[in-house]
Amino acid sequence: MTLALLLLVVLFILLMLAGVPIGVAMGLTGFLVIAMEGMGVMALPTNIWTGIAKYPLLALPMFVLAGMVFERAGVAARLVGFAQLLVGNRTGALAIVAVLLCMVLGGVSGSGAADAAAVAAVMVPPMLKQGYPAPYVASLTAAGGATDVLIPPSIPFIVYAVLVPGVSVPALFLAGVVPGILSGLALIVPAVWLARRGGFGLPEPRSARPPLTAGRLWRAFLDAIWGLAAPVVILGGLRSGAFTPTEAAVVAVFYGLFVGAVVYRSFGWRDLYDVLRDSAEISAVVLLIIALAAIYAHAGSAAGIFDALAQMLIGLTDNEVVMLLAITLMLMIAGTALDAISTYLIFLPILLPIATLFHWDLTWFGVIITMNVAIGAFTPPTAVNLMVTCRIAGCSMESTMVWVWWFLLAMTAVMLAVTFMPEIALALPRWMGDL
Repeated sequence: MTLALLLLVVLFILLMLAGVPIGVAMGLTGFLVIAMEGMGVMALPTNIWTGIAKYPLLALPMFVLAGMVFERAGVAARLVGFAQLLVGNRTGALAIVAVLLCMVLGGVSGSGAADAAAVAAVMVPPMLKQGYPAPYVASLTAAGGATDVLIPPSIPFIVYAVLVPGVSVPALFLAGVVPGILSGLALIVPAVWLARRGGFGLPEPRSARPPLTAGRLWRAFLDAIWGLAAPVVILGGLRSGAFTPTEAAVVAVFYGLFVGAVVYRSFGWRDLYDVLRDSAEISAVVLLIIALAAIYAHAGSAAGIFDALAQMLIGLTDNEVVMLLAITLMLMIAGTALDAISTYLIFLPILLPIATLFHWDLTWFGVIITMNVAIGAFTPPTAVNLMVTCRIAGCSMESTMVWVWWFLLAMTAVMLAVTFMPEIALALPRWMGDL
């Protein structure tokens, strides 16, 4: 048991530090533990298959494809134009627009890194032109993209529902709505304050901007309405029972194709090939990680290692508040190096026994874990979202440190509020009858 524990934990960490891909590290570590414990190596193909042969996971590649279709179809640029008119000509206006765009696109793609990349690609040029520092723009769009894993549809929520028995995808989607919106609004506060303090993103002279009229606002709304309607169509169909979460992903893809090819006419056959290729590559990598993680999970569960680690944590304290804070700290640190799905696969087998002991609601617990991972996605040194946006903004991750921690504090405040006031997350699914 002790040797198996050392192999499963220490060897996995060493492989990660050596730069081995996370999926390979989990699969190789799990294989060695299974072989050493004599638990039946021949059963591994079955474990791999059962790890990915789950109906809700069909939604994962479809939501990835939907996000790419909307990005290539030019929906984001039209949403920016409408949001700019709504926000007005004020200090930090483009920063507010960037966060709002992240939140709207969060209702389509379900992937934080993809959302951050799409928003940064659209917002970096105009924000740099208006004097926003590149590290500020990279930090803001990375943080805004993190809200995408909370606002439904969310790929991490789908994976969490697959891994945790008794938790439904619709309940998780509804539970993430209020925390996701609050997180976005919280990011706007330091974004505007930093713009005012730094003296950038200042309003343009009135002579440089055409006057805002009802007709101009209406035309911008009509231009952006197809993008604004996407979350309504997806979530409305889910709530009405017209389609399941898995089917909703397919609806999102065809909706995006219709908008790009028929309405905007900005999406051609060449674009279709490109998004199919790119989304297939991303989806294959994620599903391969999940499949290899099934070996790791089987090894830890069959050898009793996960239960031992859970008991070790429980033995440290029986205080619920201290345990929540310890889990929060652990997940925030892990989130700087791991994406949401990898974090679930590694930590859920350890944390679920603790959640059961304290009688925590597993839907709320899923929201808490996801919020921690979302914060880690833009927290240096190895933040996934921040790496993407820094590349687009043309700055180093080190240069974002002076900016990013303000957004970290804002989103952490919301996360702690949801942690100690569970009804923030659970009120909506209770009201809608999903809990």
